[in-house]
Amino acid sequence: MTPAGNNTGRKNAYLIQVLGIWADADGRGYFFDSNTGFTLPDGSMRSPDAAWIQAARLDALSADEKDRFSPILPDFIIELRSASDNLAELEAKMEQWIANGAKVAWLIDPERQVVAVYRPGDQPDYITIPRRFRRWCRGWV
Repeated sequence: MTPAGNNTGRKNAYLIQVLGIWADADGRGYFFDSNTGFTLPDGSMRSPDAAWIQAARLDALSADEKDRFSPILPDFIIELRSASDNLAELEAKMEQWIANGAKVAWLIDPERQVVAVYRPGDQPDYITIPRRFRRWCRGWV
């Protein structure tokens, strides 16, 4: 995969910052950036834009397992649609995360100003990105 453009890189960095602040304050788990690969139960390897895993689950892995593409599925993942992403392919990727056991998956689509929230056994919920969030993320669209 080619490196992200400036706008996408800035958006991804902001997501990691916000997730990291939340994870540190919450204290129940660990957050990961888009460089982290995870081996899914179906055998595929995926790397979300951002992810979070409960501490007890990650701590149960051996040191060797933590040093490679871990055989663990994040509890929560975020994908950020960039201008070059195909929406249908991203939606299929979100379904794959959920089918493999992710508890919650967000697909943030700045172009449409919505977040699709995926959960097991449900159709995605579509939430309009709040105005205050748009203000914080000037230049996302």
